[in-house]
Amino acid sequence: MKVVALVLDSVGLGFLPDAPLFGDEGADTLDHTLLKTGVDLPNLAGLGLGWVPGVHTLPRRPPKAAFGRMREANPGKDTSTGHWEFVGIHLKEPFRTFPEGFPEEFLWEWARAIGVRGWLLNRPYSGTEAIRDYGKTHLETRLPIVYTSADSVFQVAAHLDAVPLGTLYAWCEKARELLRGPYQVARVIARPFAGREGGFYRREDLRKDFALKPPPNVLHALRAAGVEVVGVGKIPDIYAHEGFSREVRTQDNLDGLEKTLDLMREPFTGLIFTNLVDFDARYGHRRDPKGYARALQELDAFLPRLLEALGPKDHFFLISDHGNDPTFFGTDHTREYGMLLWVGPGVEGDLGTRETFADLGATWARLFGARWEGPGTSLV
Repeated sequence: MKVVALVLDSVGLGFLPDAPLFGDEGADTLDHTLLKTGVDLPNLAGLGLGWVPGVHTLPRRPPKAAFGRMREANPGKDTSTGHWEFVGIHLKEPFRTFPEGFPEEFLWEWARAIGVRGWLLNRPYSGTEAIRDYGKTHLETRLPIVYTSADSVFQVAAHLDAVPLGTLYAWCEKARELLRGPYQVARVIARPFAGREGGFYRREDLRKDFALKPPPNVLHALRAAGVEVVGVGKIPDIYAHEGFSREVRTQDNLDGLEKTLDLMREPFTGLIFTNLVDFDARYGHRRDPKGYARALQELDAFLPRLLEALGPKDHFFLISDHGNDPTFFGTDHTREYGMLLWVGPGVEGDLGTRETFADLGATWARLFGARWEGPGTSLV
């Protein structure tokens, strides 16, 4: 038996009741994208996505999957917050954010540790705009471009011609080591870029995340039960590479789908856990509804191949971790319901609104017979 979990990163299904606390009242990633672009998603509609409360842009066709939505219990709306909750990690406090930039006390400690004489930027900023606005100065000074966002992240951008990739990774490793206690963030992200002034571009294939190590969770429980766990795309980065028997890197959404399909055809029992990040990184943050819609169409067209590859005992989940409404103001994530579609033997009906993403991990543990006594209620 295989369990396949495909995270449609940021494909939210409407704002949560507490969204006003995050400034996200009115956000609705899926509906707003489809209303803006008019695209059709026949295969997602065929699975039953149009029956989910709050989804108004897809027709209600006879569902081929169980359908529902998930409420995020963790305080936040970033990648780590949502993905950690998937596997049964409930946070008492949100990850620390730095809306005014990082304290100079920390930055000078870090600069001395990595042997540089300063830094550039140090504010919440769009990553593409950061290299556009500071790339020239960076090439002249070789100082790291430091920025953050509404998420709990410390991001460091450096041009590959000015700073060797290994040096950039070492800078980020040192930042991960120092960002503890009052400065603790969920992720440190290395953002290498290339090109010339007026045409700088990020090398997403060389990006590297340095995440906090997660506490014990469902992934550990599965491995303890002898279950193979394969992380595809940025999934292993989010969990600090803990709880996986294999890691598979991807270039983009289509590559992630192809590699997931290849894994589904392999003869093993286990969990295939894939993140499709382009919705979020390439289109949501850049407020590009047309690009977001194209990515949804690409996924929708690929879905039949994945469903055809399912064995008689296999299970397939389509889920999302937060929103990133490309029609909304700003460039940050939006606090929304997560998607939940489930295809499997004997699986059908309305799953309702789940009170936590952790129900997902509890379900995986139950399917594989792994011992899990943490948060979440199994759907089985």
